[in-house]
Amino acid sequence: MKQNLNLNWLRTFEAAARHLSFTAASHELGLTQTAVSQHIKALETKLGQKLFIRRAKSLQLTDIGQAYLISVRDALEHIAFSTSGLFGPELETTIVVRASAAMIIWLSPKLSNFQDEHPQTVIKLETSLWQNELEKHPVDVEILLAAQTQSDLRMVKLSDERIVPVCGLQTSKQIQDPADLIHLDAIHVLGFDDHWARYLSANDLPMDKMSLRIVVDTSVAACELAAAENGSAIMFERFAQQAIAAGRPIKIVGDPVANGQSHYVVQRNSGSTEKRATKAFCEWLATCF
Repeated sequence: MKQNLNLNWLRTFEAAARHLSFTAASHELGLTQTAVSQHIKALETKLGQKLFIRRAKSLQLTDIGQAYLISVRDALEHIAFSTSGLFGPELETTIVVRASAAMIIWLSPKLSNFQDEHPQTVIKLETSLWQNELEKHPVDVEILLAAQTQSDLRMVKLSDERIVPVCGLQTSKQIQDPADLIHLDAIHVLGFDDHWARYLSANDLPMDKMSLRIVVDTSVAACELAAAENGSAIMFERFAQQAIAAGRPIKIVGDPVANGQSHYVVQRNSGSTEKRATKAFCEWLATCF
């Protein structure tokens, strides 16, 4: 009886047999196609049997390969079930993502697409609300808003941003042009001190006519206050559109204005080896913008 079979060879065989493709197996296992081919060749040599019929553009299991696949698959499933039963669920890759509360809400309906493609990756989301650098603990990915890249960070630009004024559905009936915003109470978001000034300036309107009556610390809170007819707020266009799509009773009441800032993604993996899951998440994130 053949003994001391390499478990990695068996996992590679099962993946290649399931996909009938060394290339697809390599993508699933995180190996090169050459490594997959070497694993299969080593297993066939050890068994003294050909498991695959290799053709120019296709791969086919031999009769003995088909029979062996059933046993290998059962064995791997048994190992997985036993491991889960004795030691808990399979260890998953967890990546920690830090972003603003509004960005996390904006990403929420899109995350299922990433999770469908990467079922073994757990996404831990945390907000970056008013944390200074000393208080922040290490994360794998950070989504930042900045005017320009910082040379000491691995920043990849996601998108330029634009700002728009929003207010509740009833209040919106009072707005015919940007000048009408001056007569409403302005909701101010800490950290975005220039948004009202920038928007009014772009429309040749004076800032000193505005009444800044409410100050909040997140765009999410500003959106809810506007929805409750407490005045008007300036938000990033993408966040306002998301809120409207989600059913929040607000309306965009003016044309968008560039705010001179962009969102960036930064990979902050600790350790010398970058997580493949982090790289995959950042690549997926770029497709969302």
